[in-house]
Amino acid sequence: MTSPIAHSSLPWDGAVNAHHVAGRLFRMGRREWLTAAGWQDMYDDGVRAVVDLRNPDERVRRPTDPEVPAELLPDMRILSAPTEDQGNAEFMARVGRYLSDPAYYAVNAEMFPDKIAAAFRALAQAGGRGGGVVVHCSAGRDRTGLIVSLALKLAGREELVADQYASGLRGINAWHAVSPIKHPYESHVPEEQLRQLLGEKLERLHTFLAATDVEGLLRAPGGDRAAGLSDAEILAVANLLDA
Repeated sequence: MTSPIAHSSLPWDGAVNAHHVAGRLFRMGRREWLTAAGWQDMYDDGVRAVVDLRNPDERVRRPTDPEVPAELLPDMRILSAPTEDQGNAEFMARVGRYLSDPAYYAVNAEMFPDKIAAAFRALAQAGGRGGGVVVHCSAGRDRTGLIVSLALKLAGREELVADQYASGLRGINAWHAVSPIKHPYESHVPEEQLRQLLGEKLERLHTFLAATDVEGLLRAPGGDRAAGLSDAEILAVANLLDA
């Protein structure tokens, strides 16, 4: 393994914004950043499944991404579980064109409770097989922050929420300072400004969590119990986060 660098606390080669959440759950930015060695690093750390929260059109290789031949990938299950539909005009009108703040989490949960439940079902399926699970979106901050925060509340680990969100925010900010491709909307933010942003975002995140019945959301998304998670699935997610 390589040594951890500024944007990650885990030494997975090529990984961006990679961190341990709790128990067998990990988080990171887009998986295309990983090198072949990074996939092996992840496997050696016990990870056996990846839950991708991005929409299908986001799951593409960029010119600067490492080439990783399929035959070099370790045996790893990849599950797709988008948390939102950016093609939904009402959703985008309510949250704005760029989703980068917990302020949109309540709208996401209101409009797409079925997608959030599906993401948790993917976590349950991945975690139920044993081994670690990585959840990721693009930056590893916003959609990942939504699912990780809800999972921590579900598992009774709310004391970890603030540090987890902060690690995602700080990690991608550090990446912006060294990324070979500049982001179309974001750039590196100085520490003083970042601390202020973090405080504001955490306040909105805690407000959302305080108002959200996570288990109720998952058991009957949008009031539909038929689409909800079973007792076994809820337990599988909680066990995934068990220290």
